Amino acid sequence: MSGFTELNLCPELNATLEALGYREPTPIQSQAIPLVLAGHDLIAEAQTGTGKTASFALPMIERLSKTPVAADYHAIRGLVLVPTRELAIQVGDNTLEYGQLLGMRVISIFGGVRFDNQLRKMKRGADILVATPGRLLDMLKQKKLTLEQLEILVFDEADRMLDLGFINEIKALLAYMPERKQTLLFSATLDESVEVLADKLLDNPKRVSVAKRNAPASQVTQRAYAVDNRDKADVLAYLITGAHWQQTLVFTRTKRRADELAASLQHEGIDALAIHGDKHQKERIATLNAFANGEVNVLVATDVAARGLDIESLPQVVNYDLPNQPQDYVHRIGRTGRAGQKGLAVSLVAPEERRFLNAISELINKPLQLQPVPVAENGKLTDGKALADNSKRKPTAGGHSAKGGAKSGAKPQPQARSKAPSRTAKSEPEPNVPARSAGRRSLFSK
Repeated sequence: MSGFTELNLCPELNATLEALGYREPTPIQSQAIPLVLAGHDLIAEAQTGTGKTASFALPMIERLSKTPVAADYHAIRGLVLVPTRELAIQVGDNTLEYGQLLGMRVISIFGGVRFDNQLRKMKRGADILVATPGRLLDMLKQKKLTLEQLEILVFDEADRMLDLGFINEIKALLAYMPERKQTLLFSATLDESVEVLADKLLDNPKRVSVAKRNAPASQVTQRAYAVDNRDKADVLAYLITGAHWQQTLVFTRTKRRADELAASLQHEGIDALAIHGDKHQKERIATLNAFANGEVNVLVATDVAARGLDIESLPQVVNYDLPNQPQDYVHRIGRTGRAGQKGLAVSLVAPEERRFLNAISELINKPLQLQPVPVAENGKLTDGKALADNSKRKPTAGGHSAKGGAKSGAKPQPQARSKAPSRTAKSEPEPNVPARSAGRRSLFSK
């Protein structure tokens, strides 16, 4: 398909896409949009960064625009359920941008902010509501809004919603919706639990898939370096400064580790900030914007806080701690290598984490061989050349051991930042995470 004009979208949407610089639809867009426009229920398997938001937002806007609405109040006819706050903001912002020429009223609601402020936003209603399940259910129970006129329901990142234990909220929300509606389900993975959910909610759905299951993007180079846990902060600082990394997203297993690592990197002269669920919402949004705009080089994040982060051309992702669940590795490194760009995913693997590395290798069907930490020369990492006796000597941030370094000379200094093009960080939340369901298999057993 050569361009969006072949998708039979209305002139207003085509004009908006042209103004946004969209030239050709991505594979998921070219497959999903015609099916949604035709009114089919849909199951779509697509990794983050494939353009899936436009895959459901554009045809939803197109279909809703055909029906006139009252001038004083917009009934909710489109609903997008998302697992986290930041993702609600991201999807809401994108959808509002797509529907601007058609006058679409799009509102996002989510936990972690004042209830009355969001009620005030809903005073005139919304054509499309983007919501986290918990906050939406609260509003429905208090009869602050209604879904009686709902026409299109979208589950975005359905697998993550189930992982976060939202199945009970989803079941409760269905009671507030009309039985007849078009339902679209988008998920990075289609495991048994997602299939059960789809079987209960969708009517004779069409299926599209644009990514090999559990496969990282082909343009992402993956590296795994053997590092003692106590040396990780120093090694990471060495890699960032020695290779002149810009805009690096780093994942830690806990909130405390994120804060400690950000402080350690700051001590080494590296602009770094941490983001996690204990941060206030305003602080998290400001941090994401600073990182997206190139004002901060390194963002240290926990898994849930970073999910849905939408930044073009993010060059590298670092697994400071390997995730306990191998599927989370695929989600993490999916932050880089997006939209056809090349990316680098580096994992710092302590001896006690090697079992996690083996599980990841088995999941992605690709052996991730441990390598020594490479030497950084002239802004590049040279694989296969270890730091001097790295297994016994603790490297400093500059790559020197106590008895001399991998390379003589002054400690590498952080390079002057080249400001990235201004771009608002499009995010998603660490919700008030409910207790994980006892099991994902018996979703509708009650």
